[in-house]
Amino acid sequence: MIIKSIELAYYRNYDSLNMQFDSGTNILYGDNAQGKTNILEAIYVSATTKSHKGSKDREIVNFDKDEAHIRTYLEKDNVETRVDMHLRKNKSKGIAIDGQKIKKAADLLGLCNVVFFSPEDLGIIKNGPAERRRFVDMELCQLDSFYLYNLNCYNKIVNQRNKLLKDMYMNPDLRETLGIWDMQLVSFGSKMIERRKLFTEQLNEIIYDIHKKISGGKEELSIHYEPDVGIDEFEKKLKSSQERDIRSKMTSVGPHRDDFSFFVGNVDIRKFGSQGQQRTAALSLKLSEIELVRKIAKNNPVLLLDDVLSELDSNRQNYLLNSIGDIQTIITCTGLEEFVNNRFHINKVFKVSDGTVTCMSDESES
Repeated sequence: MIIKSIELAYYRNYDSLNMQFDSGTNILYGDNAQGKTNILEAIYVSATTKSHKGSKDREIVNFDKDEAHIRTYLEKDNVETRVDMHLRKNKSKGIAIDGQKIKKAADLLGLCNVVFFSPEDLGIIKNGPAERRRFVDMELCQLDSFYLYNLNCYNKIVNQRNKLLKDMYMNPDLRETLGIWDMQLVSFGSKMIERRKLFTEQLNEIIYDIHKKISGGKEELSIHYEPDVGIDEFEKKLKSSQERDIRSKMTSVGPHRDDFSFFVGNVDIRKFGSQGQQRTAALSLKLSEIELVRKIAKNNPVLLLDDVLSELDSNRQNYLLNSIGDIQTIITCTGLEEFVNNRFHINKVFKVSDGTVTCMSDESES
């Protein structure tokens, strides 16, 4: 799978943009705050319907416009597919594949798998559990439409249950309906717990060898899934926490409170690891994500590297660049020196300056 081209209209700082990518390595370079990350974000949005930053559509649309457009041309097995996305400030987005409107995001997910790696991801190990849950959710949603369905349903039910808990303050009789939401919470939540457990097992099969190579054979990394509640006790714990939930007006039990731990030997590096260990584990996690997509989707993902090389030492840089292989990669950076120093093969170079993109290979302006 490769991305052949992308067209943007009124997307963040781009009024109009048309870029053709090489199937190999593409470099976007320029000073900070010129729009490099916005291009990677648009690719990610066109593949997943969501911003990697968690931004809302209204934040993505050009400041003085009401709508933005993304058109992406993909190629898989010599077959071209066009994805059109219509982002609006005050309405839900519209999506079409080859001119045919789709009703559900699930119909798009998996069409183009992308792996996004940014400097913020280097903190995924040491930061809060919400970031680790988001990583797992975003990857599983690309690989498993059934998980996406369960996650969406579960999140809606948590929100509705929380609203009910707040409304009960003024209307205590509503407590009688709490059991209905609890049953649905257990139903959808249990399926999520089961899939997250399998995902962790699949990731562990891959990450062990990758991390051992990056650490020069010195460390053995394993991921542990820490569900907030087990499937067998979910219903019981939800019921026993009702009084607490009513007081706090929040649902306190369920997979929305899960976490994942990372162990080197017997040491939980979330809490006791050095910054170097945490960063190496984060790099291993991203490289494992690539391999997992290959294994499950039977295809290469598109790799998006957002100025991440400047945050890695030379050994980790070299390992990352040597691991890319035959994957289409789009990399942002502030200068080309790091690639020249690594004698890294570059297929296409773009210079990004204040919302204008120039293809340096033929000096044509996009």
